[in-house]
Amino acid sequence: MDKEITLEVTTQKRKKAVLITLLLIGGLGLAVFILRRYIKSSIKRSEITIAVVETGNIENTINATGEVLPEFEEIITSPINASIKNTLLDAGNKVNVGQSIITLDKSATQTEYEKLKFQLESKRNEISKLKLDLNKSFYDIQSNNDIKQLRISDLTDAVENAKRLYKAGGGTREGIEQAELNLKVARLEKKQLENEIKNKQQTMQIEIREAEIAAAIQVNDLNELQRKLQLANVIATRKGVVTYVNKNIGANIHEGETLARIADLSSFKVQGSISDNALNDLHSGIPVIIRINDNQLRGHVSNVSPSIQNSIISFDIQLDDRANKQLRPNMKVDVFLVTAIHSKILRVANGAAFKGSDLQDIFVVSNGKAERRAVHIGLTNFDYVEIRDGVKPGDVIITSDMSEYKNSKEITINN
Repeated sequence: MDKEITLEVTTQKRKKAVLITLLLIGGLGLAVFILRRYIKSSIKRSEITIAVVETGNIENTINATGEVLPEFEEIITSPINASIKNTLLDAGNKVNVGQSIITLDKSATQTEYEKLKFQLESKRNEISKLKLDLNKSFYDIQSNNDIKQLRISDLTDAVENAKRLYKAGGGTREGIEQAELNLKVARLEKKQLENEIKNKQQTMQIEIREAEIAAAIQVNDLNELQRKLQLANVIATRKGVVTYVNKNIGANIHEGETLARIADLSSFKVQGSISDNALNDLHSGIPVIIRINDNQLRGHVSNVSPSIQNSIISFDIQLDDRANKQLRPNMKVDVFLVTAIHSKILRVANGAAFKGSDLQDIFVVSNGKAERRAVHIGLTNFDYVEIRDGVKPGDVIITSDMSEYKNSKEITINN
């Protein structure tokens, strides 16, 4: 029994010791908090950055990325199936109109072209032969028709003679009827022949037209192949700079495959990309700011891609100064989409002190001290922050990160 009483007493003593320790730690923390809140802090002037509140305009922006591209770029593709024989220019070389870039081996296409020429000549000969045959057939039918006409004339005379002979008493009624029947048969045969002539004429026209259409198709194929052979010389059609050349000499190239690109480096555009979270804010015509190092260029969104790939939206930007000397092909730039503009507001240079919330504390510098002050934040961008209240023009604000002094009401600034 004595042993059990000793364990219970020991446990109570331990709990009491733990409780006292926790109370001491809590009290110490509270003391530190109170000290930091009410005891004046100090900071060196060299450790902070400051900015002066001013009146001006501010643009709310959304960050995006962009790549500078030539505004006009010609893509030269292979017009035929061929192989690369030689490359005459490298990427980066300037090129003039009519200057050769690549030489293709087009012997296979040239052979096909000659084959088509022979086929076309054969088709033309076939048309001539068809016309001769059809003309001969028509002539034969026409001659038969003339013969039928002569026979009808002869049979008409025979009927008249039979009638006269019958009146003179030298003939019979059967002789007249036979002569009239022969005439009637001859007339029917002539009518049948005339219909045959008419049908033959129509058939001739259709057959000749079909042959001419087939020949015209072959002519078009031949002209198209000839045009492709001329394009296979791969020459520049405009002045510019070669940005890409397929230098795989001996490689087989299929029709439509890219051989070279020629860019006009006198004007540029920017191709931007942004998360699809900004879809509601992105549309054609909105202003855009392009930042290149410490310089800015202005422009607007000219086109938004209708498709979304990997949660990214692409869009094109037309620059106000498309020939700016700082622009280079494939240069990566920062893009800022302007979604709102406030005019004649209080603003201060942006810095680490501003965390993005609408209500936050800042430090206003005056007479060697920095006083903590709660203000409402409006629009922000990469340069400025709008302050809606709590300050006036000319106030000096600490813009560096002051998280360490978030519990201090006032800070002394030491030189």
